[in-house]
Parts: sequence; C-alpha cells; structure tokens
Amino acid sequence: MNRRDFYKLAGGSLVSLGIGAGSAPAQLVSKHADQLENGEFNWFPERSASGPMLIIVSIPDQKVHVYRNGVRIAASTCSTGKPGHSTPTGVFKILQKDKHHHSSTYNNAPMPNMNRLTWSGIALHAGQLPGYPASHGCVRLPLQFSEMLFGITRKGMTVVIADNKSFPSGVVHPGMVLGQYARSEFDAVDMALKKSQYSEGRSSGHKATSVVVSAKDKRITVFEDDRIVASGGVKIVDDHKPLANRAYMLHGADSGTKDLRWTSIGYGKSDREDMSAQLSRIEAEPRVREEVRKRLHHGMTMVTTNESSTDVHRSGGDFVIIDGIY
Repeated sequence: MNRRDFYKLAGGSLVSLGIGAGSAPAQLVSKHADQLENGEFNWFPERSASGPMLIIVSIPDQKVHVYRNGVRIAASTCSTGKPGHSTPTGVFKILQKDKHHHSSTYNNAPMPNMNRLTWSGIALHAGQLPGYPASHGCVRLPLQFSEMLFGITRKGMTVVIADNKSFPSGVVHPGMVLGQYARSEFDAVDMALKKSQYSEGRSSGHKATSVVVSAKDKRITVFEDDRIVASGGVKIVDDHKPLANRAYMLHGADSGTKDLRWTSIGYGKSDREDMSAQLSRIEAEPRVREEVRKRLHHGMTMVTTNESSTDVHRSGGDFVIIDGIY
C-alpha cells in the first residue's frame, strides 16, 4: 500500500471497532519521530525496501520505532502499561500473529492486528491512546499504523522494549561471530547469508536463530525459534569489565573487507564500550560456535547481558530475554 492510498483509509472511524473512544485519532504525518504527537505516526518504507527488521519500543518516550536493514522506516506514538501493569522490558520474538484477536483475560476485548510477544499476554496491537501509559501491559498502537505494521512483521522477528532512550547503531565485526575465524571461511558464510536473504519471504520453513550470551553465567545459549539447540561455556576476555547490555541483529556481510555487519541496540544501562570491541571479547566453545555458524542468516539476533540466563531465561528486575519457551 502506498502513502496516497493510505491517506484515503486513514479517515475511517475507529469507534466502529470499539477502540477509538477516549483516544487520539490516528493520523499519518510527515514528521520526524521526535516530533510526533499522541495518535500520530509516520511511514517511509521506501527508505529501505528490504532486509531484516527490528522494532524498538521506548517506554519513556511512548514511541515505537521500526527499522529495516538498520534504517528507520516508521515510527508511532503508543501507550504502554499503566502503574501496576507495567510493560516488561527486554528482547522478545514475535511468537504469534492474529489480525482479529480478542483478549481471553479482559472481557473478550478486541485487540486488532496482534503481534504476540509473550504467552503470558504481552503483545503489540491496536488500542486506545490517551497520551500516557494506560494498558494492562501490552503496547497499544494507532489502528492504521497497527494494520501497516502487521503487514510487514513475521513470526520470529525481534522486538526490543527498552526503559531508556536507545537507538540502533551500525557495528562492523571482523570475526565470524563469537571468536576468531580464518578468512578462508568467509566465502562459505557469505554464501549462507545470501541464500537466507534470497529465501526470506519465499519459504515458510525458515527458522529464526537467537543467541544469548550471559556474562554472569559464562554461558551461551542458542535458540532456533523457541527451542534450545545448543548451549555451552563462553570465555569473556577481560571479564572484570561488564558486558554492555545490547541486542545485535545480523544484516549483511561485506565481501570486500570480509566483515559481518550488525545493527546494535542498547537496553537498560549500557556502557560506552566500542561495540565491535565487545563482540571480540566473546569466545564460545568451538562446538557451539559451529552450531551458530550453521544457522547464520539475515536477522539473526544475539543478546549480551550481565544477568543470569537461567531460570527460564529471565534475568533480575523482570528483564526478559527471548521470552518464548513457556
């Protein structure tokens, strides 16, 4: 759908869906993300037509930012959890999509264009936007924005909910991932990435790989969708220095320099260490590194944390890391 066609749809009534009363009317605008007022959103998919996607929810800003291949293509105002029903922060995967979802907890309330983040009920969906946190934990979006977002999300993609102002930055890392590698291996890695890029959107059997590195446990866990496929010990060089709390998304390889390129986003309190240097500090066991190498694909996510990754992969303070196994 192009922007002109969408302007025509944007005039439709929200009240007919029962989610418009008492909220700001949704409005597509050509403003910068920082200038959006309640109910407003922008949409510029032409800025980056393809590549892995990343959604960032900023609780302090009450904004949602959508990135594709490291470029912000859309932003919207939102409403997150009210006091007593706070929205959990963390790194999530979209577990389920349902365009016509109704709540099983809150009187069958409509939750159009639902992208589920946890099985306990946290999701992105259309809803009232009063201009402040007012939900029971979900992230409410303007209806029209939620429709457009629903059209480009897919199961397994990454959503970061942050409690500080965080924006992605590019990272170039000379290692394959989680340890050094011979330059002769790069061609095989590059070919695997190109194969996954070609199959993106064409194959329903594609599985999302997520890697969690816990400095506290000195452990690495590899997920394929919501299933653990490998785990083992990890060495952190200069382990007296904490790791920055970051999520990395793989979005390409440079055949000239033979480097991998990542998009990185901080969450919670992150230090200012150079992100490429941080990746170089992480050395996984060879067998685990090989399991990661076999699953490298565009959009692969790696999370680094100083918290524990045990106990159903929840860290302290209710920070959730890849909440998809319960």
